[in-house]
Amino acid sequence: MTNEQPRRWLIPIGVGVASAFAVFALLALIMNIAEHKRDAREPFVRVVELDESVDDPAVWGQNFPDQYDAFVRTVDMQRTRFGGSEALPRPPSRVDPRLLVSRSLLDEDPRLARMWAGYAFSIDYREKRGHAYMLEDQTFTARHQKPQPGTCMSCHASTVSVWRALGDGDLAAGAAKMSAMPYAEARTHVNQAIACIDCHDPETLDLRITRPAFIDGIRALKAAQGIDDYDVNRMATRAELRTYVCAQCHVEYYFAGAEKTLTHPWQKGVRADQMFARYQDIGFSDWTHESTQAPMLKPQHPEFELWSQGTHAQAGVTCVDCHMPYQRVGAKKVTDHHIRSPLLDINRASQTCHNVPESQLLARAEGIQAKTIEMADGGLAALMGLIDAIEAARAAGTSAEQLESALQAQRRATWYLDFVLAENSSGFHAPQESARVLFLAMDAIRAGHVALGER
Repeated sequence: MTNEQPRRWLIPIGVGVASAFAVFALLALIMNIAEHKRDAREPFVRVVELDESVDDPAVWGQNFPDQYDAFVRTVDMQRTRFGGSEALPRPPSRVDPRLLVSRSLLDEDPRLARMWAGYAFSIDYREKRGHAYMLEDQTFTARHQKPQPGTCMSCHASTVSVWRALGDGDLAAGAAKMSAMPYAEARTHVNQAIACIDCHDPETLDLRITRPAFIDGIRALKAAQGIDDYDVNRMATRAELRTYVCAQCHVEYYFAGAEKTLTHPWQKGVRADQMFARYQDIGFSDWTHESTQAPMLKPQHPEFELWSQGTHAQAGVTCVDCHMPYQRVGAKKVTDHHIRSPLLDINRASQTCHNVPESQLLARAEGIQAKTIEMADGGLAALMGLIDAIEAARAAGTSAEQLESALQAQRRATWYLDFVLAENSSGFHAPQESARVLFLAMDAIRAGHVALGER
C-alpha cells in the first residue's frame, strides 16, 4: 500500500462532513428567515393587557419597546437653523420648578409683544420644544397671569381616559366638561403629556382620532368640499390618518361660547383667508389690542392648514412620513416615535423620496425658510408702522368711527402675518402659500395707512 492510499479514503469522509455542515447551515438560514417572517407578521408581543383606561406610555412600552424607546427621546432639545430649541438653565422656584427652559422669543424680538399687546402671548412666548414638555410648559407658562380655560388640555395632555371617565364613556361629553373648567381644576385631572392612547386603539393599534373638535372640524371641512356626514374614523384612509392624528392638535382653533368649546374655523376651507372670512362671519375676536383697541385674532399653530396647500400634501406625503419615518428593527419596519424635524434626519425622512445629496436637500429647505423669514420680518416692521400710525391718530383725537377701517386693517394684517409666524415650518410646508399670505398682510397694512389718510 502506497502513502497516497489512506488519503483517498479521507476524501469521501471530508465530502460527507462538508455536506453535513452545508445542510446544517441551510437549515439554520431557513429557520432564521422563518423567524424573521414571523416577527414581521407579529408586530408586538402582548406582555400586558391594554384598554381605554391605560394612558401611561411606559405600560404600552412593555408591548412596544421599540416605539417607546424612541418616544422617550422627545425630551431631546436640538435646534435646526430656524427652529427647534436649546436648553437654557434657570433657578427653580416654588411657582416654577423647571431646571431647563427654552429661549424667550419675546426677548429675541420685542415686536412680537407689541403685536400681541394685551394678550397672554405678550407675557410669555418661547421656542417650541419636544412633545415630552407639552404639559409641563403649559402648566408653568407665565401666560396664566391671564385666565386660561381647561380647554387647553385638549392638546397639551393625554386626555382620552380622563374624558371617558368625566363623560361616563362619552369622549365628547367629557371634553365639554373639562373645557368648562378653569385651567387649574382641569390640570388636576391629567398627569402626562400626549400618549400612545391618544392616537392608537389599545386593542388593534389602529390609528384613530380621539379629539371631538377635530372630528367635528373635519366633518365641516368635508361638507364644504361636498362630502356630507363625514366620519373620520370610519371613512378616512390609513394614509389620511397618518396626517389627521397629528392634525388633532397642530391646527388653528378658537374657544367658542362661554363653555370655551374647542372649535376649528373650517366651514369655508383651511386657507388663511377662508378662515379669516369665517371669523368675520361670526364676529369672533380673541382679544382687544391694548393700545389701538382693534378687535384681534391670534392664529395658533396651523401646520395642518398650511401643509394642505403644499406640494407634499398634493403628492400624498403625510406628517408621519417625514416627522416619524420608518426604521428597520430586525425584520420589522417600525415607525420612529422620536417625532422631530425632518432636517435632523434627512436620510430617512427625505432621501427615501429625493435622490439628492443631504447637503443639497438641507440647503434647499433652509433657503425656503430664510426667504419666508425675511418676508415675515419685513411684514412685522411694516405692522409696527401701522400700529404707530393708529396710536398717533387716536392720540390726536380721531374718533373710533374714523379709525374703524384702520383697526380692521390691523386685525387683518396681524392675522395673516402671525399665521406664518405661528406655523411651525417657517414656510416650508407650503412656500408659495406662505408668500401669498404674507402679501395679504402687506396689502392690509397698506390699506390701513390709506384709511388714516396717509399715502
